[in-house]
Amino acid sequence: MQAIPHAKAIMLEPDPWKKATLALAAGEALKQGDLDITPDFQGQPVADLPDHPPRLDKPPLLPPGRMPKRKLGSNEGRARLIHAIAHIELNAINLAFDLICRFSIYVYNILNTETYAEFLHDWFSIGMDEARHFHLLADRLETMGYPYGSLPAHGGLWDIATRTQDDLLARLALAPMVMEARGLDVTPSMIKKLRTVGDEENAAALTIILQEEVRHVEIGARWFRHFARLRDLQPDQHFRALVRARFPGGLKPPFNHEARQMAGLGREFYENLNAE
Repeated sequence: MQAIPHAKAIMLEPDPWKKATLALAAGEALKQGDLDITPDFQGQPVADLPDHPPRLDKPPLLPPGRMPKRKLGSNEGRARLIHAIAHIELNAINLAFDLICRFSIYVYNILNTETYAEFLHDWFSIGMDEARHFHLLADRLETMGYPYGSLPAHGGLWDIATRTQDDLLARLALAPMVMEARGLDVTPSMIKKLRTVGDEENAAALTIILQEEVRHVEIGARWFRHFARLRDLQPDQHFRALVRARFPGGLKPPFNHEARQMAGLGREFYENLNAE
């Protein structure tokens, strides 16, 4: 089984549960050495990648500003929160495999074979994690009586993909180093609020996700540094330039400095960026 065509098949699968199952299987196959990572770019995998991954009719998508408020004192309010995060995790699966398909030729052309293999392993592993997170939250939603797809969602995370189709450094900056890092900032307060209302099950699920997302940010930041230096760019300065150019409004506190530091994302990357 060739890695790049398989990544593309995951991207093109419209059913969320099948997509997540395929991603889990691909991650396991790569770990076991059953996924062939030798370059196979026949048919140019990026040539017919969709701007938006195929999806089922549900969940209905709304603009972020029209999403209903989530009051965590009720089961429905908590389900809306978990549903929103499950949708983010589903989009994160797509982001991981879109990155593999869209940029693999570029990466192969500038890296040696061993480093190219490390790159694929990292992003397949992230796709596998995101799939596991989706299944975890989808199971929680079933238990709560609000199956995934039964509530509205928004496509804000995928907007990052459409903004960064032209440049791997921009994708790394805005996806793991901005959006996933923001998850490190806001998830602890969600966990605290869920525990305040006695929802230990969902708090435990978000704790697992928070711990594993640190590694995702670390992988994104590490590869961002690597590719920036290959272009003779100063990583922190180029990151700030990309955020100013492609992420209107900049980055606003509060920041989870401890988790960001664990992920190798020092304050020189993000502090005072909204004021520039």
